[in-house]
Amino acid sequence: MTSSVKLGNATGAHEAPVNVGQALSRMFDSKPFLWTIASLTLLFGAWEIAGLIPISIAFPTFSSTLVAFAQMVVDGSMVYAYFLTLQPLLLGVAVSAALGISLGIFMGLSRKAEWLIAPVFIVLQAAPMAALVPLVTFVYGIGLTAKTLAVIMLALPVIVLNSYKAVRHVNPSLVDMCRSFQGTRLQQIVKIIIPDASPVMFAGLRLGIAAGFIGVMLAELLITPTGVGDLITYHRSVANYAHMYAAVASIIVVSTVSLAGLQSFEARFLRPEKRKR
Repeated sequence: MTSSVKLGNATGAHEAPVNVGQALSRMFDSKPFLWTIASLTLLFGAWEIAGLIPISIAFPTFSSTLVAFAQMVVDGSMVYAYFLTLQPLLLGVAVSAALGISLGIFMGLSRKAEWLIAPVFIVLQAAPMAALVPLVTFVYGIGLTAKTLAVIMLALPVIVLNSYKAVRHVNPSLVDMCRSFQGTRLQQIVKIIIPDASPVMFAGLRLGIAAGFIGVMLAELLITPTGVGDLITYHRSVANYAHMYAAVASIIVVSTVSLAGLQSFEARFLRPEKRKR
C-alpha cells in the first residue's frame, strides 16, 4: 500500500509516491534501538495478557511484577540481596578472568601445556555443574568460599578454552612478519599474538561472565538461600509469585545489562573498527 505526500512549497508543486513499509524499514534500520523497544513492548504486552487470562495461578501480570519489584527496592530487600549476591560473583569472575586468560595463552603457545591442561577444562565444561555444587558444599561448607568456587567452576572453563582457541588461531602471517623483522618471542606474544587474539578472548570473557551469573544463582539456590536466591526461594514458599518473578527478572536484567556494557566497552576502546558511526 502506498500513500502520497506533498513535496515542494506550500502550493504543492508536485507529488511523489512513498511506500509506507519502506519508510518504516528505513527508520528502524537507521535507529536499531527502535527494534529493541518494539521487541520489549511486544514481550511485556504478551506477559500482561498471559497474566490477565491467566495461563496459571502462579503466573502474575507484568504490571504486578513491576509493582512488586518497586516494593522490594523501596523496603531495601532487593538492594541487600544484590549486595550479598555480587560478592561471590565479582570474586569468582575476577579469579576466572585472570587465571583463565593466563592459562589460555599458555596453552595456546605450548603444545605440551595443551595436551596436559585442555582435557581437564573440556571435561569441566561438559560436566553437569548442578550435580557438582553439592560436593563443593560438602568440602567447603556454605560460606562465601563455596559460592565463589561455584562461580569459578562455571566461568573458568569457558574463558580458558576461548582464550586458548584465540591464541591458537592467530594469523600466522602476522607472526612471520614479526619474525622477519627480528622480533623476539616476547615481542611476538605482546605485540602480535595477544592483540590479534583479544577479540575472541574478550568474547570468551563475556561468555564466562554469563556462566558466572548461572553459577552464583545455582550456589544461592543449592548451597544456602542468600541474596537474590533467597528472595526467589522465600517468595515462592509463601506463594508471593509477583515478588518471585520480580527477583528472577531482576537478575536477568542485571546480567543482560552487564554483558551489553562489556560489549560496548569492547567496541569503544578495544575494537574501534566496530564502533558505530
